[in-house]
Amino acid sequence: MKTTRYFDRIRERSDRAGIRDAWIVRAVDQPQRERIQADGRIRRWVRVEEAGGRWLRVVLLADGETVHNAFFDRGFKP
Repeated sequence: MKTTRYFDRIRERSDRAGIRDAWIVRAVDQPQRERIQADGRIRRWVRVEEAGGRWLRVVLLADGETVHNAFFDRGFKP
């Protein structure tokens, strides 16, 4: 999984430490929702049943494969 330096640093936060690589890969490969931001970055969401059914948002760079951010999106409504 390709990542940005920003992602590597932010992943050390306690609220992000529990997010598993497998969940991120699932969001990248099999998103349930996707939106393209104005800057070309790609937002992908996947529902993670193992995390209480919460929605994980993964933000990719415009290349569609480099992970820039990943977090549980409390405000997401499918």
